[in-house]
Amino acid sequence: MASSILSCSMPNPIMSSATFITDPISHPCNSLPLLKSNPSTTTPLLQSYLQSGPASDSVNLARTRTITSAKSVVSKLASAWREIQGLNNWENLVEPLDPLLRHEIIRYGELVSACYKAFDLDPNSKRYLNCKYGKRSMLREAGLADSGYEVTKYIYAAAPDINIPIQTGAARWIGYVAVASDREVKTLGRRDIVITFRGTVTNPEWLANLMSSLTPARLDPHDPRPNVKVEAGFLSLYTSNESGSRFGLESCREQLLSEVSRLVNKHKDEEISITLAGHSMGSSLALLLAYDIAELGLNKPSNKEIPVTVFSFGGPRVGNSGFKKRCEELGVKVLRVVNVNDPITKLPGVVFNENFRGFGGGFEFPWSCSCYAHVGVELMLDFFKMHPSCVHDLENYIGLLKCPKSWHRDQELGNLMERAKGLVLGGVQGLESLQWRNAAINMVNLFQSQWTLS
Repeated sequence: MASSILSCSMPNPIMSSATFITDPISHPCNSLPLLKSNPSTTTPLLQSYLQSGPASDSVNLARTRTITSAKSVVSKLASAWREIQGLNNWENLVEPLDPLLRHEIIRYGELVSACYKAFDLDPNSKRYLNCKYGKRSMLREAGLADSGYEVTKYIYAAAPDINIPIQTGAARWIGYVAVASDREVKTLGRRDIVITFRGTVTNPEWLANLMSSLTPARLDPHDPRPNVKVEAGFLSLYTSNESGSRFGLESCREQLLSEVSRLVNKHKDEEISITLAGHSMGSSLALLLAYDIAELGLNKPSNKEIPVTVFSFGGPRVGNSGFKKRCEELGVKVLRVVNVNDPITKLPGVVFNENFRGFGGGFEFPWSCSCYAHVGVELMLDFFKMHPSCVHDLENYIGLLKCPKSWHRDQELGNLMERAKGLVLGGVQGLESLQWRNAAINMVNLFQSQWTLS
């Protein structure tokens, strides 16, 4: 799949890449004053088009057509959901990005974002390192009252078993399990079980999870598969428990497998999908859980296979080539949404990765099994030039997917204004006279107003 940003080709047809390109006319992000929202027929994504604000009749007409088109796109989900979940590895859906797939990526990204919004980081709070809200109100408090999902369980992680000092204290809330409501089932075409994970929020956690080596996963007690290796820090976070503590917290893995099994059994007579979504370290946990579910066969009740799909946002590598191969054999589908400038997506294995396993013609180095490898299909975004602290931010990922034109214009305008400010106020030779300085400022203001109106 050709791309001007990518410099290497992917030999495996399942591992493909594409640059995000969208038509700004087809996906405007300006607001609409004359259109009214009907919560029973519009999704949270469509709600963003329905906020109040000034607009001309021609703009309203264009928005009306766009929203009608968007509703038409969403209405197709009930019949096309298997393709959107990766049945055919998103063939012909990534480049250019299919509107329905784009809608679903944003929807799952917002469900992940709810983890951050609900996570309590106030050291003085009684809920420190836990969720600020109860299960019934969490999605509403996070701005997703109309998501169509009901939270069934909160997930907590014990401290990973690594010899690095990390933050201790109360159990850390790391995500939640939710299931589609009866009304949402009609839109989605199936009962969707979704598990979302937040990313790392403290520097010690990053050290604990990015400074370890590959280790055998050994999640299937009947077949250890020593060649299937994953990053030791992620595996420790996934499997560690606090059995020796007063409250005996189960491992993240035990909590998740128990709840997934319960929900699958409860809805076994329905069409079901299992969707896992995470950002940063959370995407690693999502992939580990997806592999675990498939390896143990929890997605195959009564000889019926339930699709298992991962939507990863800014996720690092999780395992070696053996792990990647096994995920593909089990039918785990992974769509990796990455920013080309995000360094986290290049870790671990900056040097020794899937691109450094051997020469052309099929020869592989003896240490190929010890190289990290990404799993799945890659959807590549480009955030342009921005502050390093922003390239990994989940809200920037979602914002670019929602409003590519206005997002890029805001970024370009901000960079241009900073350069102009430095030129005007920096005492550059040739602009020292007040006349030239005022002329330059007026020119910048004129350009800014024209840019805003364009």
